Parts: sequence; C-alpha cells; structure tokens
Amino acid sequence: MLSKPELPKPISGFENINRYWDRHMKVAAAKILPGEFYVSSQGEMIVTVLGSCIAACIRDKVIGIGGMNHFMLPSQGPGADGWGESQVSMSLRYGNWAMEYLINSILKEGGRRQNLEVKLFGGGKVLANATGVGQRNIDFARHYLQQEKLQIVAQDLGDVYPRKVLYFSDTGAVKMKKLHNVHNNTVEKREQEYIKTITTEPEQSDVELF
Repeated sequence: MLSKPELPKPISGFENINRYWDRHMKVAAAKILPGEFYVSSQGEMIVTVLGSCIAACIRDKVIGIGGMNHFMLPSQGPGADGWGESQVSMSLRYGNWAMEYLINSILKEGGRRQNLEVKLFGGGKVLANATGVGQRNIDFARHYLQQEKLQIVAQDLGDVYPRKVLYFSDTGAVKMKKLHNVHNNTVEKREQEYIKTITTEPEQSDVELF
C-alpha cells in the first residue's frame, strides 16, 4: 500500500485546523468549520460546506498566498427590525473578526493589500426559523469589502441550497457544488448550534461547478 504524501507544515497558528490528504484531488487539504479560517502558503486546498454562512476566499494573486474564512453573523432577536440596533455591534464585531483576521494573516505572510482578490460564497436560505440570516450575511460581506475597497472577482450567493466549496489557495481556482439533494439536516443543525454559541458566549470568476 502506498503511503500518503507528507502534509506541508502549516503556518504558525493554524495547527488546530483539520488537515488531510485528499485522495480524489491529490492535494493537501484543510477543512474549516463555522468560526474558523485557514491561510496557506503551500498551495493547499481549503474546503468547507456552507448553508447560511459566508466564506470569503482571499489571496494575493502575485505571490499565491491565500485563505478562506467561514462566518455567520448573529441572528436577530425577537422583534428586531432590519439589522436591529441591539444586534449591530455584535454582528459587525464578529464579521470584522472573520474578515480582518483572514486579511491580516495573508499580509503577515508577505501579501500586499493592492494584490488581493476576493471570492464570496454562501448565504443560502437553509435555516427554517431564520430566513433572513443568509441575506444579512451577504449584505454585510459586500458592505465590508466595499468599505475596504477590495474587489469581488467571483461570487455565488443566496439561493436555497447549501454549498460545498473547494478553494485552491495558490491559484485562486474554485470548485463549487450546490447540494441540491441533502438527505439530512446536518448543515442546518450545525448552523443552529453555532448561532446559539456566538450569541451566548462572551465577546471575544474562476468558479468551476462540479
């Protein structure tokens, strides 16, 4: 039996991320869950499954260092209207964390802001009791990137389906699949649990469809 190729050493601070050798794609891969992000300087594939959450895939297109985050803004409280004043600070705080830490980690590894390209995915209507979460995530991500003067070069947002996203951090290529036939509610359950966590814990186009 052939042994698996050795995985490249992760950038310091990302040792806790689930990394493995993807036998189908024949590449080192990192799988991220809600609230996680990963940056690679070794051309690794970064994988996630999105429901209402958003993943921003960002890389320096000159030196090929890139990463992905996976974030969900807190859901609105009962009776809140639109963004709702009671939720704004929490929403922006968590969204900023997800975006800023990803961008800053790329810059720390030698990336330059003027060379960054951004691709956005997710924001589907998959939560039965929180139908506006996906759109609020989309609105936040677009607003944030506009404020930061970072251009979105590819996106697949909204709709009613979860998505599986494979991002190649060196080339910026993306393989994305809409999961039309999900036979269980794993994605919805995961996101519902994540909403509970982040609202109760203390504060702290190269798209290939397949």
